Amino acid sequence: MATDLTTEPTRICEDILRADKAGNIEKAILPSENRIIDRLLGRRLELVEAYAEIHEKLHARPYGIETMLGIVTNVAAFWNPERVADARDARNRLEEVNREIAELAADLAGLLEERSEIGNTSGFASDTHYHIVDVIGAASRENGFYRFHLKDELKPLSSRYDLKYWPSLAEIVRVIGQDADIAGTNATDPLTRAATTGSRGSRADFFKALFELIRENDTASHGHIPRGFRLSDSTLASLANCALDLGPDDLVDAAYVKRLRQRLRDERQN
Repeated sequence: MATDLTTEPTRICEDILRADKAGNIEKAILPSENRIIDRLLGRRLELVEAYAEIHEKLHARPYGIETMLGIVTNVAAFWNPERVADARDARNRLEEVNREIAELAADLAGLLEERSEIGNTSGFASDTHYHIVDVIGAASRENGFYRFHLKDELKPLSSRYDLKYWPSLAEIVRVIGQDADIAGTNATDPLTRAATTGSRGSRADFFKALFELIRENDTASHGHIPRGFRLSDSTLASLANCALDLGPDDLVDAAYVKRLRQRLRDERQN
């Protein structure tokens, strides 16, 4: 009987995983999630107790088990340590790009002002754009929406209102630079924010993304996971070890998950 009780949840969970993989293959999507599914199927013995807990807590809820297993495969595929490292690199690069834009815009604005000054005082001029409407028109040559809907309304305004009504090209570029200089860098979604809150990457990023995606799929967010749903520390550790394909020397354990949960609770309270 004990064997049946542990085998049935495993069979149910693995059938769900196989069905998800088959659906992905049929639609030619999510190969990265299929690789996670293969890992889970290949490490069955390590997941028997985890599947038993998932089944016990979610079998009575329509799509509860499917949702939970989908969360695991999704987070492992897209928020594993390598992907989170890439996300942090992207954040750092975005900050660097904004700094470069601010510096280059200041230089370009100065050059544009110098060009205007020379053209106004030297008796020489270059055949270059000087009006923002001309720049917009040139930049929108290949934009059919502009040509057919906006061009005929915008162009007459440059004749109706002389230059004193319009920002100079130098002023526009300078504002672009100032905007980049003061710009903050923020995650555009809760999952990215959860996975990249720390200054350095760690396996904690995976668990933080996992916790966030569970919250995003709970009943308070019109999902299939009970609000406040929790898996045991040991189950979470087993899921992470198998989904991330951690080797014997790299495994996380229940004590690690417990410490992480306590740290996250302390951070929320402070």
